[in-house]
Amino acid sequence: MNRDATKIPGRIRVVVATTVMLSFISFWRAAAIVLNDLGSSAFYAGGIAEQAVGKAAPWFIFAVMLFSYGVRVVYIESSSMFTRGGVYRVVKEAMGGTLAKLSVSALMFDYILTGPISGVSAGLYLAGLANEAAPRFGLAVKLPMNGAAMLFALAMTLYFWRRNIKGLHESSADALRIMYVTTSMVVIMIVWGGLTLIERGGQLAPWPEPRNLSFAGDALGWLKPWNWFAREGDRYRIVENAPSLIGLLGLLIAFGHSVLAMSGEETLAQVNRELESPKLKNLQRTGLVIFVYSLLFTSLVSFFAVAIIPDEARPKYLDNLISGLAMNLMGPVYLKLIFHAFVVIVGFLMLSGAINTAIVGSNGVLNRVSEDGVLADWFRAPHPKYGTTHRIINLIVIFQVATIIGSRGDVYKLGEAYAFGVIWSFTFNAFATMVLRFKRPGEQEWKVPGNVRVGRVEIPIGLGLITAILLSVALANMVTKQVATVSGLVFTAIFFAVLTLSERISRRKADRSRGALDPFKLDYQGEINSEVVHARPGNVLVAVRNPQSLSHLERVLERTNTEEQDVVVMTVLSLTGPHGGERDLYKERLFTMYEQRLFTRVVAVAEKQGKPVELIVVPSKNVYHAIAQTARRLDSARIVAGRSWKMSVQAQARQLSRFWKQLPERPRRRIEFSVIGHGRTERIFTF
Repeated sequence: MNRDATKIPGRIRVVVATTVMLSFISFWRAAAIVLNDLGSSAFYAGGIAEQAVGKAAPWFIFAVMLFSYGVRVVYIESSSMFTRGGVYRVVKEAMGGTLAKLSVSALMFDYILTGPISGVSAGLYLAGLANEAAPRFGLAVKLPMNGAAMLFALAMTLYFWRRNIKGLHESSADALRIMYVTTSMVVIMIVWGGLTLIERGGQLAPWPEPRNLSFAGDALGWLKPWNWFAREGDRYRIVENAPSLIGLLGLLIAFGHSVLAMSGEETLAQVNRELESPKLKNLQRTGLVIFVYSLLFTSLVSFFAVAIIPDEARPKYLDNLISGLAMNLMGPVYLKLIFHAFVVIVGFLMLSGAINTAIVGSNGVLNRVSEDGVLADWFRAPHPKYGTTHRIINLIVIFQVATIIGSRGDVYKLGEAYAFGVIWSFTFNAFATMVLRFKRPGEQEWKVPGNVRVGRVEIPIGLGLITAILLSVALANMVTKQVATVSGLVFTAIFFAVLTLSERISRRKADRSRGALDPFKLDYQGEINSEVVHARPGNVLVAVRNPQSLSHLERVLERTNTEEQDVVVMTVLSLTGPHGGERDLYKERLFTMYEQRLFTRVVAVAEKQGKPVELIVVPSKNVYHAIAQTARRLDSARIVAGRSWKMSVQAQARQLSRFWKQLPERPRRRIEFSVIGHGRTERIFTF
């Protein structure tokens, strides 16, 4: 944050404070961001699951997609309590800072892997298309699959790094455009796949029964030596005389190997603060759009692949399943090649979009951690041009680039490791949300359905059932996913140690009692006008000074449609006293720690409402003179202030009226002055 005003010539009349925290998006854009993560798993989840558990995999993908809505409603409940929510905030409020750092460490393992697995998968689709099309055009070219995939993944990661440096609106627009193209591909796939099944028929995936499970050796992990699993070639099956409990365990293992199809929930929590008003309703709409889209897309890809692609040909396409589906549809080869190319282009776009969501989500998580003093404030310093937290974004991308290079294009290993962070972050969040039900009863704006009240105690049956399933899957994955468990535990331990050490250093260097403060980019101006403040004529000007007394701002935001009328929040920096005067206009006292704390609270109120505001500091020797001058220069239609403790409402109105009438230039409109008290009582004056 640049506070050096001494380098700015001329008299400063206003300081415009801007922050990336006040960028709001529609639920369609929010759904597009999450779907670029969740929906992208359709390109690789089915193939990875079938490699792990056999042809019955589509049923488990379908079960995971159904269960995902249960996990999503848990996130909706927790997000309704905390605008800047997510696993870290929820776990910290429920179970303390140590477990919060542990949960966010596991979550970061998930995010660090989301980008690489998506990028490598996109590269495999592109390389596969090139290698399949080349012979048909007489070209003796064959790309090395893993090497090409690695290069594609690196290129996409660097592209979205640049877009996120510029800001969320840039990247959310990309996500929305990607979803438009993806939707057209999904519709074609469903229609063409349906016609193919009608014309040629097809096989249904085997029912999800223990006897139909065929595990890869590494899919059983440390359970492989058990006598309950018999080897058949390079696969393992549950023995016929196994107890029913072993059969249930087999189903749970298969479900765990399919859980990577369910991601994006933490991204939903992170984009919650970006959702425009009405926030909770738009959050629920986002969740519903995600559920319907992913259920149709991800589930149908797996079922169609088993039904249409012959068993002997399908293993060749497990790394690019939708490509195999395209090439085995009915119709002439040239049409299938065209659709194959379209599939690969869409896959490239959507999977690269998942890299974007990984950066957005990681940035949001680490911002929450940094705000709490766990990471030094240096990480959240805004970009001098775009105002984004570029240092956090740089750190995330460095980890992702290292992971891509280290993976060498092996998407199966990336997928197995990826599931570790996914399932444990879900489990931590569900446990914490359930604890908050009893620790802070009545504070939930919305609750997971399925609650039974016994006397004064409400028993969260629905939430408890979801939590129990998540914990069971997490424990099953720990003993069956060796790569995920070892790498996940090592990464979590290292990241936890880094967070703990950073927190101690940060607390030594700063007074954390002041609370978490947002960073602001400051723009010092010599004039106040609509162009400088970015406010349309007829705006609402809200005067604030006390961070603990913003009920009048809440009232204004509740009643104002900010798409039609801008809200400008101003505070007056008094220049009276022994050290006041013109010389102080060039010193750091123009934007002190108090103004930063005040605007941090203003941003929190605006985020809760999902409505943008403009922030300005006006230095003046008289508060009411500054308010009147600012309202005239911005051509405001209404001025709103809180109730003063020093004077009556009538005295406040007289002061403002006196300075309004003394303005040297005739105002273009009559103005309304509202004083809103702490009980939301309102007095309105017009002059």
